[in-house]
Amino acid sequence: MTTDNSFWTIPAETMVRGSVAHCNLTVLQPPFTIDVADFPANDPVQAAEFAGSLSTVAAVMEDLGLRPVSSTPNFRTRADLDIVQAGVWGDVLAVSDPAWADDGNGNPLLSEAKGLREKFPDARIVGRVEVHCGAEHTEDLVWLPDGTMFHASGWPGDEPFVVTGDPEAVLSCLGITRDMLDDIDAYIDLDDEPNQIDWGALAGLALGEAGPWGIASLNMSSLRVRHTEDATSHMEELYFITG
Repeated sequence: MTTDNSFWTIPAETMVRGSVAHCNLTVLQPPFTIDVADFPANDPVQAAEFAGSLSTVAAVMEDLGLRPVSSTPNFRTRADLDIVQAGVWGDVLAVSDPAWADDGNGNPLLSEAKGLREKFPDARIVGRVEVHCGAEHTEDLVWLPDGTMFHASGWPGDEPFVVTGDPEAVLSCLGITRDMLDDIDAYIDLDDEPNQIDWGALAGLALGEAGPWGIASLNMSSLRVRHTEDATSHMEELYFITG
């Protein structure tokens, strides 16, 4: 049985299990040196179009208005999981979708990034997902225009944790040396075990001063969407105990 003109099989008021700290993707187009202080206002029309183009979204149903980027979405009920945040500030696009959270059985963030790379081949694509559903699971990636990338996914402090691509090459392309990492207020030691590295901080370096997340002065669109059948099924398995 479906509800609310969607593929959900459980009531809208059902409480969500666990929490999501981050479920973000950012598309940074040239010039990469732009500062958030110089961003134009969010374009709601383009933001809705961007959200509607995601592989996890079947349709944008309603524009709920603007909200500060610094306001972290609070997914308490099943209905909340159909709210996607999207912002388009000139050449910078950002979106947050709870459908990208994972429990180690797939890499939904990477899948979405592959599609975005085809649409924006000259962009720097950066993603961060952190979900707590019984245990913490993260997925991070940086994908540069020349194809240099890294993708890290797993359970921080535990196993399995898998890293593909070349994080050191990503840093080199960004002009960041290991000595520079010593001055950053985060624990980033690429010689450490993968499950001990703060991959989110490493991904954040790729955005630099153009990183929109957490900026109170920026607004983005809050959109109620209908997720695809596959995305909905994935969220039902992750966020709810069924059966």
